Amino acid sequence: MRQEAGGMPVRSQVTDAGLALAVATLAIVGTLGAQRGGPGPGPGPAWPDAPDVRLLDAPGVVLVLAAALTLAVRRRWPVPVLGVVAAAVSTYLLLGYVYGPMLLCLAVAVYTVARHEPWRRSVAAAAGALLLVLLHVVLGRAPLPWVVALAPATAWVAVPYAVGATVRQSRLAAARERAEQVRERVADERLRLAQEVHDVVGHGLVAITVQADVARHVWDKDPERTPEALEAISRTSREALAELRATLDLVRRDPEGEQSAPGTATAAGTGTPGLGLADLPALGRRMEQAGLAVELTVAEEAAAELDAAGELAAYRVVQEALTNVLRHSPGRVARVAVTVEDGGVRITVASNGTGAIGGQPSGSGIAGMRERVSRLGGRLEAGPGGGQFQVRAWLPGTPR
Repeated sequence: MRQEAGGMPVRSQVTDAGLALAVATLAIVGTLGAQRGGPGPGPGPAWPDAPDVRLLDAPGVVLVLAAALTLAVRRRWPVPVLGVVAAAVSTYLLLGYVYGPMLLCLAVAVYTVARHEPWRRSVAAAAGALLLVLLHVVLGRAPLPWVVALAPATAWVAVPYAVGATVRQSRLAAARERAEQVRERVADERLRLAQEVHDVVGHGLVAITVQADVARHVWDKDPERTPEALEAISRTSREALAELRATLDLVRRDPEGEQSAPGTATAAGTGTPGLGLADLPALGRRMEQAGLAVELTVAEEAAAELDAAGELAAYRVVQEALTNVLRHSPGRVARVAVTVEDGGVRITVASNGTGAIGGQPSGSGIAGMRERVSRLGGRLEAGPGGGQFQVRAWLPGTPR
């Protein structure tokens, strides 16, 4: 929305100007009607003790217009506008003009102060306006007996103030709630990115460490395998750095959704590198180069059951599980099965031993996998069974 130098939206200025013109018209027309049917001279009834009501004349019209048209800048300067309106209304009543729509100007000004100003400032401004308006009661120029005039004069200030203060508090509460939701989303995003970095760096470092141990082992015993081991270390490092760079690039993306760097796919709606079930064979080959035999079975229809976020979660579960097998049980065989089951995708990673795939069942590896899966409405279990240690995850089907 376009704004002027004062910072107030043009649409709001136009709205306030329209309101001021409408109130001015209503006040003039309504006052002319009210003085024909109100107390004092004219065809309407008169209060026995009321002074004569002054008919609306040129000074009265000036006062009505001054109070009404000042509302055009009510949201830019709420307190000064209330002061001008209260002074005009007080003068209008002191001169003995009839009660009427003129008091609507006061109500709008009081409401604006209560809606836009802090309560201490708004209370003081509303109290000052009320005292100004009540002067006509004290000085005896009210068109109604003073006891009767006190109630409506006070109501024209108290009621709009209560409404404005209520609206302000509800808007402030809603703003606080939105801010808290933003903080929670930011915290969740930071945690999710931290998990991504953990998975990328952890997987890469474990693979490099194992491959470096292999290179050291074959350096003397089988020198011909040394270049192969070093090449595996170099390739794993490049792949890990590329994936880490893709993840960190997302932190620097602008809020409007700036595209990632060329060659960096992203999972739609997740803000994360677009890895999925199709990348599992390459992951298995990297793990085999690091010394872990991987038996991989992926159902062809599994990818159709998951959206990008689900595929990324499935990939990360397999990656974390295989990384921990490699860390704790190098040289063993890991069996990975991805199948369609119960309207979703079942992921099973089992090692041919009882060593924990993700460290201890309460460790950070399994805890991170469980949190990632739970975030998508799935479930994850881990523990020994049948002479194996298994990680079993289920992700709900969310077709693309």
